[in-house]
Amino acid sequence: MTSADEYTTVAGRVETEIEIERSRFLCVLDRSASEDAARAVVAEARAAHPRARHHCSAFRIGPRGETARSNDDGEPSGTAGLPMLEALRGEGLTDVVAVVTRYFGGVLLGTGGLVRAYTAAVQESAAAARRVVRAPRTRLHVDVGWDRGPGLEAELRRTGLVPVHVEYGEALRIDLAVAPGDVGATVDRVAELSSGAAGVDVGCTAYVDLPG
Repeated sequence: MTSADEYTTVAGRVETEIEIERSRFLCVLDRSASEDAARAVVAEARAAHPRARHHCSAFRIGPRGETARSNDDGEPSGTAGLPMLEALRGEGLTDVVAVVTRYFGGVLLGTGGLVRAYTAAVQESAAAARRVVRAPRTRLHVDVGWDRGPGLEAELRRTGLVPVHVEYGEALRIDLAVAPGDVGATVDRVAELSSGAAGVDVGCTAYVDLPG
């Protein structure tokens, strides 16, 4: 279960294949952060299988799937791309593209059969994919002298504020990534642990992959 500001995508590319009535349905499911990147995956599938009859596709981009597109690529309208898109929605995935390449096996599946086949092809890949939850995190840059830096770093780790990066120079720079709603409390916590010796700069907020 994810909170309202989190979303789920896939860790990377998955390729699966199912066969229905001698037709082969090859699905590529890949992570994609932009419409251009999604279309590049579709073009790659076309190039990899130039003799296939259809390369149907669907993608959802954005934390809420704000950008959504589908393409039947010559299959009867509404029998391929839209069912694929609905399968992605049903799986709760976004920032993702699915391309199903079909090698026709000589048996007509009918509209209902095509809907089920293209849906199943995407669901097969979704089941095989490792999923990743993404959430907004604000970067905090903590600068502290060597007299307090090592102790501060150790105490932050002990309390679960694991740095995403530590730079050791004339002083220590400790970078933290925290939920936007926790920024104020974290700044106060750093001040408390360092007895006010640490300076904290609040950086940008962006979506990141959560560990685990």
